[in-house]
Amino acid sequence: MVIIKTKEEIKKMQVAGRVLSDVHHELRDFIKPGVKTIEIDRFVEDYLRKRGATPEQKGYEGFPYSICASVNDEICHGFPTEYELKDGDIITVDMVVNVDGWLADSAWSYEVGNVSDEAKKLLEVTRESMYKGIEKAVIGNRLGDVGHAVQEYAESHGYSVVREFCGHGIGQEMHEDPQVLHYGKPGRGLRIQEGMVFTVEPMINMGKKELTIDDNGWTARTKDGSLSAQYEHQIAITKDGPIIITDQGDC
Repeated sequence: MVIIKTKEEIKKMQVAGRVLSDVHHELRDFIKPGVKTIEIDRFVEDYLRKRGATPEQKGYEGFPYSICASVNDEICHGFPTEYELKDGDIITVDMVVNVDGWLADSAWSYEVGNVSDEAKKLLEVTRESMYKGIEKAVIGNRLGDVGHAVQEYAESHGYSVVREFCGHGIGQEMHEDPQVLHYGKPGRGLRIQEGMVFTVEPMINMGKKELTIDDNGWTARTKDGSLSAQYEHQIAITKDGPIIITDQGDC
């Protein structure tokens, strides 16, 4: 069942979204060669708690960290570790922020030092594919319009769209209805209504779409070892179009 949010509830999520976007701004300078991914996790948790927020995913179904830190061929749910980032790496940092019981969810991919032109293009296309999907998230459209826009743009650049993970509704629970696929056919799926709040979060691979899961039971990575990137925004549907709750301003 899709939980329709009031304007007041959306404003509460925007408070959490502001904290989350501020964290991502801070990470632009923090992430650099030599930084361990576990240090990013500690930095984020400290920052959130100083702002009166908490990391919602820590402990969620046993997940032990405040963020997901997915490096290079890791698609999502990467564990922060003692791995030191190297010049040329890419890393996706995904987090869910809780402020007074209301949640904001966003992932962002970062360049570490000087990355290849191929990696830059992957990040650019992945980010733009997210925005292409968001553009279609308007009252009267269907979720298939969102997924199709993402898929069409990513595949037009020769990349593949991960199928096993999707966007989702969110509010006071991390995962609510509806599921938001990042592929599909236009005109299909649930009709988009005012008051819906959900994420658009495509995971795009440079190579093939197939994946494997690590022994930790969480981390997904590309089966062919190719690079993967992800961008995610949380949006609220209004009569004037989608509001990006996790907007970073100058992103």
